[in-house]
Parts: sequence; structure tokens; C-alpha cells
Amino acid sequence: MIDSLPELSLLETRILGTLVEKQRTVPDTYPLSVNALQAGCNQKTSRNPVMETSEAEILVALDTLKDHGLVREVSGSRVSRFEHQVEKMLGVPTQASALLTVLMLRGPQTAGELRLNCERLHRFADISSVEAFLEELAGRNCGALVVELPRLPGARENRWMHLLSGQSTVDSVVAAGKSVAVSGSEIAELQTRIAALEVEVSELRRLILERTGE
Repeated sequence: MIDSLPELSLLETRILGTLVEKQRTVPDTYPLSVNALQAGCNQKTSRNPVMETSEAEILVALDTLKDHGLVREVSGSRVSRFEHQVEKMLGVPTQASALLTVLMLRGPQTAGELRLNCERLHRFADISSVEAFLEELAGRNCGALVVELPRLPGARENRWMHLLSGQSTVDSVVAAGKSVAVSGSEIAELQTRIAALEVEVSELRRLILERTGE
């Protein structure tokens, strides 16, 4: 188990998420070759953000993940293949790794979204069970793996995000949420001004019609 959490890049978390996902959904093709891993990382579906990463970039990221013990190369094949060590190195059960995987692949999500998006990796009985695992991941004594984000304007539920890419990523997501709030207030102000202008136009039209009728 890792003593302190490494701060991983977006590509490194994408690789980890892809390895766990493919292990659960297409076990016959697992462990993955570099080509299969590249295709999984660059998928257009079930990914946020969508990436266009090269084989060379994948190989560099794999070296970093191997140094952290999160990925290992499997021998006994003409083509190099790789498997994850997420549960072992992070000390989490398969239910928790399913949640981490979906967060790594799709970005911040609510508990309801996580339950739906985890369906192929692990079937949670209800949202309460999802929340219980999230709270466990957030309250670990050896280092939180997820964090609950401030609620966005107009949102009914809080979103969660993983912490494998460090606190700076959390700060940028929170800042983006605040900018959305500012944009929302600006839109409301514009709508008020438009309504006032419509009243003025209606009044001018009425005056013109009265004068024309005289």
C-alpha cells in the first residue's frame, strides 16, 4: 500500500481508470496492450474530457505509474501488456475502486450519477450505499481519495471528485463553478434589462399609434 498519495496527471488517471474499466467489462482482453490502452484512453464515449493521446505519451505515463506501483507490466507475451494495482496500492475494496474509476474517467459527478455510471463495474443497491463508500473514501486516516465539492448554483446535489490529481485540481474545479455563478447573475441582469426595454418599446409603439390615429 502507498504511504502517501502521488499527484497524478490527467493522462495517468485516465490510464488507471481505463485499466480498471476494461478489467471489469472486457476481461478476455485484459491485461491491455499499449494499443488497446491508447484506444481506451481516447474513447469518445464515457470520457470527460475526451483526449487524443499518442502512444509515446502513454508509454511515458505508464513509466510513472509503474514507479508508483500502481501499474505493472505482465510478462509472458510477445506484446507488452499492463495491469493496474489500484485496490492493492490504495487499500480500497472493489466497490470503492469502481467509484474512483468512474470519477477518473468522467470527472466530478453526483452520487446518483455515479451509481448509474458504475453499473457495468459494480451494481450498487441504492444511492445510500454509494454515499457510504464515498464518505469512507473521503474520511480515510491515511489520506482522502475523494472530496465533496461545493454545490453549483441551481444544482440539487453536490458533486464528488477524486483527489489523485491533487488539491490544485480541486481548486480549479471550484473556481470554474464560481465563474458559472457569476455568469448566471450576468444573464439574470441582462434578462431584466431586456424586459425593461420591451416595456419601453411597447410604450413607444402605443404613443406612435395614438399620434397616427389623431
